[in-house]
Amino acid sequence: MTGVGEVSVGAAMVCAGAAAWLMSGQGPGARRAQLLCAGGGLAGAGPPTWERRARERVAPAVEWLRRLHRLRGEWWSLVAGAVIALLGASVVPLVVGALGVPLVRRARRAGQARRTRERWADAVIALCGALAGEVRAGRQPGEALLRAARDSGGLGDAQAVVLAAARFGGDVPGALTDAARRPGAEGLLGLAACWRVAVDRGAGLAAGLDRLEAALRAERDQRADLRAQLAGARSTAVLLAGLPLLGLLLGTALGADPLHVVLHTGAGLGCLLVGGALEGVGLWWALWIVRKAEAG
Repeated sequence: MTGVGEVSVGAAMVCAGAAAWLMSGQGPGARRAQLLCAGGGLAGAGPPTWERRARERVAPAVEWLRRLHRLRGEWWSLVAGAVIALLGASVVPLVVGALGVPLVRRARRAGQARRTRERWADAVIALCGALAGEVRAGRQPGEALLRAARDSGGLGDAQAVVLAAARFGGDVPGALTDAARRPGAEGLLGLAACWRVAVDRGAGLAAGLDRLEAALRAERDQRADLRAQLAGARSTAVLLAGLPLLGLLLGTALGADPLHVVLHTGAGLGCLLVGGALEGVGLWWALWIVRKAEAG
């Protein structure tokens, strides 16, 4: 019995050592043994069959989701219309979604333009502050403008023209006036006026720039405060516009099948047409009031 026990222990130790050697990747047969144990087939056969099938089925869905993630905002209107068209078995939601693409694109571009104007306004404010600091440090206006423009980037694509005028004694106020035509850079008109007064009449440029920076900051803060106050009205208008969609979802959840009534009956199509027109006009009117208040 003792001899049998010793043989068993020795065999177990040999097996454990062989397993450790194979798992460590040593020897030419290690990779083959691992593949055979993992896949149950020949070496190089790859993952199991069920795993390959799962990957083949999931890969198109993953790629489709990646493409949807890269879509611009306006194309989600078409995607939503297509989904509702499939659920309601009607082409009307698809047509409505296609018509909503240019509207959503216009809203997205308007938002981008507003953010661009805000960035340029902030850059002009930073330029005025940096230029005032450089002048107060004892540098000449031309050299101060060169340093301030490099630090703040408030001149944008007109920076080369303005800096050339400042370096070689050109018409700096005229170059600043041309650069102020960009949306959001209207503060450069004030900088041009300060420059003209300081150079022609010998007035203090730093003091004028400080007052200009303070005025631009106050105007920016006032716009931000007004936009924050009007955000509630804008959100309320959008929320009220989405209530009919919420009603359709609730009806579907209760089993009333409102999509069939709205999309496949004459009365439903009439209500959809009239209600959609009134909804669009009401939403446009409310947002127009908000935009006029912001512009004022």
